[in-house]
Amino acid sequence: MDFGGRYLIAAPREKVWAALNDAEVLKAAIPGCHKIEWVSETTLDLEIKVNLGVVHPVFKGGLTLSGIVPAERYTLAGKGKGGLLGLAEGAADIVLTDEGDQTRLVFTAEGGASGQIMRLGKAIIGNSAQKVIDGFFERFGSAMGADVTPLGVEA
Repeated sequence: MDFGGRYLIAAPREKVWAALNDAEVLKAAIPGCHKIEWVSETTLDLEIKVNLGVVHPVFKGGLTLSGIVPAERYTLAGKGKGGLLGLAEGAADIVLTDEGDQTRLVFTAEGGASGQIMRLGKAIIGNSAQKVIDGFFERFGSAMGADVTPLGVEA
C-alpha cells in the first residue's frame, strides 16, 4: 500500500525539523502512541495502539532514520509486531522545503502487513493507515504550535 501527502506548516523549516525529531511532540502527534523514545541517534522504540475498526492491536517495534540531511530530509523505516495479528512495516521519505516563512513537508510512504492482520482486508487497513496519517499531521501542528494546511497528494 502506498501513501503520500503534502502539507504547508506555518513555521520555519528548522522548527519543523526539531519537532519531527522531538519524542514528546511525536508522542502527542501519533494517535494511540503509548511510548516513543530515542535509543540511539537514529533509532526510536515505540508502542502504538492502532484502531483497525474491529480490532485494536498494540504494535511494538522500532523506527530507524537514514539518509539524514538535517532540516531537509530523511527516510524513516519501521516495523511493529501486533501480537497474534502479525507484523506491520513501512517506510517514508520526508522532505522539507522553504515556502516563504513557512515549510512545505512532502512525504511518500509505503507499508504492508503480514499474518492474521491481512484477513481484515486491504480496504480497512488502508483506510486506517490514512486516518493515522491525517491524524498525525493534525496533532503534529497542535503539538508544535503551528497551523498545518493539507495540500493534497501531488498528481
